[in-house]
Amino acid sequence: MTVYAPALPGVGILGTGSYLPEHIVTNDTAGQRAGVSAQWIERKTGIVQRRYAARHEAASDLAAEAAASALDDAGVRAEDLAWIVVATSTPDHPQPATAALVQHRLGAHGAAAFDVNAVCAGFVAALHTAARLLAGDGGGGRRCALVVGAEVYSRIIDPADRRTAPLFGDGAGAVVIGPVGEGRGLIGTAMRTDGHLHELIGVHAGGSRQPATAKTVARGEHHFAMQGRAVREFVERELPLAVAGTLERFSVAPGQVDHFVPHQANGEMLRSVAGRLGLTSARIHLPVDRHGNTGAASVPLALDHARRQPGPPDGALRDGQLVLLAGFGGGMTLGTTLLRWGR
Repeated sequence: MTVYAPALPGVGILGTGSYLPEHIVTNDTAGQRAGVSAQWIERKTGIVQRRYAARHEAASDLAAEAAASALDDAGVRAEDLAWIVVATSTPDHPQPATAALVQHRLGAHGAAAFDVNAVCAGFVAALHTAARLLAGDGGGGRRCALVVGAEVYSRIIDPADRRTAPLFGDGAGAVVIGPVGEGRGLIGTAMRTDGHLHELIGVHAGGSRQPATAKTVARGEHHFAMQGRAVREFVERELPLAVAGTLERFSVAPGQVDHFVPHQANGEMLRSVAGRLGLTSARIHLPVDRHGNTGAASVPLALDHARRQPGPPDGALRDGQLVLLAGFGGGMTLGTTLLRWGR
């Protein structure tokens, strides 16, 4: 069952930011490792390259870089943040929360910080959570929150697995949210989880059910695994239903949506399903070719890419336009957020 949650009025996105590691991994390199051609990867996924974190970089490092960019874009100081919410499925370590490390690095000592793990739907969940916390002065006088999606998938993929290795990369995206003008900001969020499909995507060892041992490492059970065909069927079936349900619940006609920013799972798959979404007037943002699938980071990365394209004042985004975000992935969880752009 889908859960619909309207956002309390007056909270919207004040600034966006992103960070991609310097190291570029081309399709030639990824394909050689996985035993496929560069042309095969691009044809199947729409991806041309992905970024891998440097050895000294972890999820918190990428998150902090994206966060600093978003704070600068919003004109908000780190010390003025009330909340920091980091969406990640590749944390620095099991504990403490990656958000605590981001708080420390930014010097945001007055902010409460915690992580959210809804895999590739994590940013949508984190964004709505932070907005609800801020509403009604939930920040204790400080009126802004930082929401980050950050992943380092290069540490958990098997480079020889043609089903996953060509798809995934590392990166982080962030937004600062806070008070916006009347008629602007978040409108509502919808989420559903089909837990009976949880085995379609996962990292099966390293947790409390199957702790790390020499045997689990030898068997490759710490690598990310995905049943690609079943995942694609899930997205093709459920994403159009989720989009239609969200728009209906919040009284928006499909043709009114100006921008659609989906999880950058697979460019070819998203293009194939786009015609079934009914978003006849929307611009669909797909910078997946530049960085691959970055999990919880991909929605804010794509949003920042749209925001920073040439054009006044916010790139492809214009004041008053309707923007629909969609995340979907492991769990299986699917989340959408509708907002009216305006800073």
